[in-house]
Amino acid sequence: MTSGRDRTANRARNRAAVPPPGYGTPARGAPRFPDGTPAHGFPRLADGTTAPGVPQVRGGHPEQRETGGGRGGSNGRAGTGQGGPGPVVPRQRPAPRQGPGPRQDYLDAFEAGDDVFAPRSGASGTPVAPAPGDRIAVHASDPYGSVTAWPKDAGVDAGEDDDAPPTGEPTQVKGTKGRTFTGIAAAAVTTVLAIIVAGQVADGRDHSDQGNQTATDQARDARDSASRLDGRPSAEAAPLTYEQKMGRTYPLGATLKASGRFDTIPGVDKAPGKGQKLTYRVDVEQGLGLDGELFAEAVQKTLNDNRSWAHDGARTFERVDSGKPDFVITLASPGTTAEWCAKSNLDTTVDNVSCDSASTERVMINAYRWAQGSTTYGDRIYAYRQMLINHEVGHRLGNGHVSCDKDGELAPVMQQQTKFLDHDGIHCKANPWPFPGN
Repeated sequence: MTSGRDRTANRARNRAAVPPPGYGTPARGAPRFPDGTPAHGFPRLADGTTAPGVPQVRGGHPEQRETGGGRGGSNGRAGTGQGGPGPVVPRQRPAPRQGPGPRQDYLDAFEAGDDVFAPRSGASGTPVAPAPGDRIAVHASDPYGSVTAWPKDAGVDAGEDDDAPPTGEPTQVKGTKGRTFTGIAAAAVTTVLAIIVAGQVADGRDHSDQGNQTATDQARDARDSASRLDGRPSAEAAPLTYEQKMGRTYPLGATLKASGRFDTIPGVDKAPGKGQKLTYRVDVEQGLGLDGELFAEAVQKTLNDNRSWAHDGARTFERVDSGKPDFVITLASPGTTAEWCAKSNLDTTVDNVSCDSASTERVMINAYRWAQGSTTYGDRIYAYRQMLINHEVGHRLGNGHVSCDKDGELAPVMQQQTKFLDHDGIHCKANPWPFPGN
């Protein structure tokens, strides 16, 4: 065990020991002697050695060395062990960090020449401590500084209360001094964006039908909507042509009995030819749900076709909506057609056909046949409607029923083609025209 006398001797030797050059590097800006050692504020002789009687220091603080108690000096520690005092060797401790701020490896991350951790100095150039209650002016690049300790030149207007919390985003300073604040702002923006994206993903789960819609479908919907707003019909809403309407069938019951009242289709279609002019009016029974304008157009175009009764200029037909016409072509339900045909002793209930009610002004066209056609024509509904008009007007012009007499020939338009095409072993072909060769 070391005696009190030995401990006293050890203290004396420790005080006489001089630390190696550079031991305890001072903060940047601290004065140094010509040999590079820190001044520490104590006098030196001309050769740079410490004056006698001056206590040895490390980092600006007196060196406090411990007395013996070591297990020997072989590991470089100061101490005597059991064998008595050995050579005095300075204790090898890590160099303490001098001054405020991080270690040198943090300082190296900043640009050269940017003294970001220089302490405040008084009038004499020596470091001074902040007064009580004084707000520390933290450098913008100090990662250890408080983000709420704002420098007075960082966007604070004259006359503002220095103790008031800052409002808005801090003013960016030149160079690297705004990096810390920029990083904080960037982190905040990133967090907000992450929240927004998460909300959109969650909303997409609630509206999966909209999310599954492709970019092309969305663009097409927008284009169609714009077309409708402009008043231009889209491709799906384009009106059907006359040929398309005449090629379609329409729903209507075979036993329908409508109101029995008629509406005249307004308008006049002038006779296009120079032959014998015959005038007619078009009436449509109320409650059929059929296109009366289409029916009137079909009558005018069919009768004035050169394959029809206007062949070679023999006749021309003109549609009127007033006065006393030569006849009235009437589109009526099966029940109403039967009533008007019965006035001329004609029974249309068998096979549900049409007639020319010669004792009246009306040529009756059965609306069921007009809408649905017949098995003899199949899906050739356009041609069947032409045959209906030509056949019944042919009766009004004085023509009776006839049939084809050779196998494979076209059936005459005055043959009852709604009922049959074949008779007595002869097959006839469907034909809607009085003069089909033209």
